[in-house]
Amino acid sequence: QVQLAESGGGLVPPGGSLRLSCAASGFTLDDYAIAWFRQAPGKEREGISCIRSSDFRSYYAPSVKGRFSVTRDNAKGTVYLQMNSLKSEDTAVYHCARGLACVSDWYTWSHPSNWNSWGQGTLVTVST
Repeated sequence: QVQLAESGGGLVPPGGSLRLSCAASGFTLDDYAIAWFRQAPGKEREGISCIRSSDFRSYYAPSVKGRFSVTRDNAKGTVYLQMNSLKSEDTAVYHCARGLACVSDWYTWSHPSNWNSWGQGTLVTVST
């Protein structure tokens, strides 16, 4: 059974850092790109990053570029999202998803319909 499980969320003050993990099971992580999305209350799901399986190239939404970094360890079956310089507007539930659409075109990879097998999400709250 294909499963993705996010972890690492929590409460962090503005300017702080968190590292999220996305643990994959039931499939070979090497064969897929992984994307990170987030959804804040009352807002649409937003694609924030993806990382390819072939060359580990990654892409970022303008809202997080320079602050967030995505990496993967295929041997451990895990993808990580390092989040630095967190802001209150980063507060959301963060999800990872599996797919093949991690391309340079932001409109393509940031659209949720291009990804499947979503995790249940982990809540990140940035607040004092």
